[in-house]
Formats: sequence, structure tokens, C-alpha cells
Amino acid sequence: MKKPVAIIFGMLCAAIMLAGIARPLPARSQATEQDRARNQPVAPFRILGNLYYVGASDITSFLIVTPKGNILLDAGFVQTALQIQANVKTLGFRMEDTKFLLNSQAHYDHTGGLAQLKKLTGAQMAASEEDALMLEAGGHGDPYFGDKYVFQPVHVDRRLKNGDTVSLGGTAMTAEITPGHTKGCTTWTMTVEEAGKSYHVVFVCSTSVLSEIRLIDNAQYPGIERDYEYTFRRLRQLPCDIFLGAHGNFFDLLGKNERLRRGDKPNPFIDPEGYKKYLDSSEAAFQKELRAQRAAASRPPADKPHP
Repeated sequence: MKKPVAIIFGMLCAAIMLAGIARPLPARSQATEQDRARNQPVAPFRILGNLYYVGASDITSFLIVTPKGNILLDAGFVQTALQIQANVKTLGFRMEDTKFLLNSQAHYDHTGGLAQLKKLTGAQMAASEEDALMLEAGGHGDPYFGDKYVFQPVHVDRRLKNGDTVSLGGTAMTAEITPGHTKGCTTWTMTVEEAGKSYHVVFVCSTSVLSEIRLIDNAQYPGIERDYEYTFRRLRQLPCDIFLGAHGNFFDLLGKNERLRRGDKPNPFIDPEGYKKYLDSSEAAFQKELRAQRAAASRPPADKPHP
């Protein structure tokens, strides 16, 4: 009787192993050297007022501290979540005091750590209606990437419309839906106070046109061109003193941090001109890409060679 039992046991083990191999695995959150370079550790620091930086070298994350608990904006890659936890602790705060998790865009480099941090903190997840679909699907069916860059799904407790606010302990963050980069790309705004003065903060989602994005004849995202054009108009209407964003390269995170550490005055993150220059350069890049795609679409097909 021992031999059949051993055979059956071996078959079960093999079946389990095969099932594990056959099960589709999520794409690695840091699949390339470029991704790893964007996720290098950065010592956390206070930007201004109750606003702190707790993210990586280019993949950003921001902590907003209030007397009633804290708000965390963006969670980076899966690996970034560990950095965020360490950074929050270094600043003297507790991850368990996080009451809200917010998201800028439903791409893997900003969402990979959300499920982990939600489980750790028990915080409410708030995201735009369109991007909530991608967050709960774990990135499957993305209009640009399909199933190429998936991540651990995260339940969204509150789905936001344009102009909705998330309020906690006297701080209100407003969701400006600025679509294009994703369908529900969310630029967040808030006000911080320092030394009796108030400053308008804008956390830009993104205005970048990725190489995978079709701006014309896009069956997966009809109207994407109009969404980008709306986003540029809306962003130019927002009052901005402190310019931040989903990627550090948008607003010279590392350079401004270095100047802040040196004690430069005024605070280098107070940069309304930098905000305008970012919009000018990124809109010019969008228009250039749009012209190129229109030109390519208007070219007649090359003649087929004669047999």
C-alpha cells in the first residue's frame, strides 16, 4: 500500500507545481534598469507646512500630516512601499495613522504598493472613477498596455468625480481629473500654511505622451486628443505656488531638495514659474507628437511590389 500512496503524493506535488507554473504571474514592478534607477532611496524631508516627501528618487509619494491622521498620495512600485514605510518612520510618524490613500494615475509605477499599504494601514482608498476600474483590475485591460504591466489589485473605497475633496483634520485635497495620460489621471490640489502665509500646491498627475499612446483613431480610448487638450487648459487655470507631481523629474525634485538642505531662501519648492515652464514644454511635446501622428496617418500606403 505504501507504493501507491507515494505515487499519489508525488502526483499531487507535481500537479501543485505545474499549477504554480501555469498561473499567470504579474509583470515585475521593476522590470528594467530604468525602473530601478527611478526608485532609488531618498531621505524623507518636510517640503512646507504639513507636507512631507516620503518617496523615491523619481517615483514620488507625499505625506500630508493632520491632527486627525495622515493622507498618503501614491505608493510607487511594490518595492517603493518598503521605502515609504521606512521614510514615514524616519520622520517620526506612524503608517498606522494613515487614514486615506490617494492615487494620481493607474500605472504600475504609482500603484504597485497600494494594496500592501492599504492592508498595513486599513486606510480608505480614494481614486477617480475611471482609474478605480484599473486599480481594482490590477492593471489588466489597460488602454495603452493591455495586460503588460499588471499589479496587485486594490479595492477602492471611494470613487471620485471632478472637484470632489478628501478632507481630514483641517486639510482638504481636491481631485482635478486631468485625463489623457490615463483616463482618470488625477491632479491633486491643496493649500499649506507656513509662517502665516498660505501657498497653493499642485500635484500634477502627468501630461506625458508615452510611446504606446495613439492620439488619433484610438479605439481603446476615443477622444484622447480632446482629453489632453482639456487637461492643458485646466492645469493653466489652477493657481500654483508649490509645483509637485507624480515624477520627480517634472519639478526637479532632487535639485530642489539639495537647495532646501543648503538652506536656500526662499524655499525652492515655491516655484510658480517652473510650473508654467513645465506646462509649456509638455504641451509643445504633445503638439509635436500629435502632428507627427496626423502626418503618418495621412500618408498614402506604399505601393505593393509587383509579383
